[in-house]
Amino acid sequence: MAKTDGVYRITEVIGTSTTSWRRRQESGGDRVKTLRDLRIAEVVKQDLKIENGKVAAYRTRVLLSFKYQK
Repeated sequence: MAKTDGVYRITEVIGTSTTSWRRRQESGGDRVKTLRDLRIAEVVKQDLKIENGKVAAYRTRVLLSFKYQK
């Protein structure tokens, strides 16, 4: 039976792109892969930064859950 006990940390990260939300997700994927024992990546919010009536940046907030190592 798999051991399920442990301590987990949840960290919020915010990615930005001047192109699109999709571009932000694609470019952020490689960075997320560097975390060991990543359990969950949850997109909690997407928003836009507006400057002079135009979209200046696309932002995505993601909660990452990973297990502490002993």
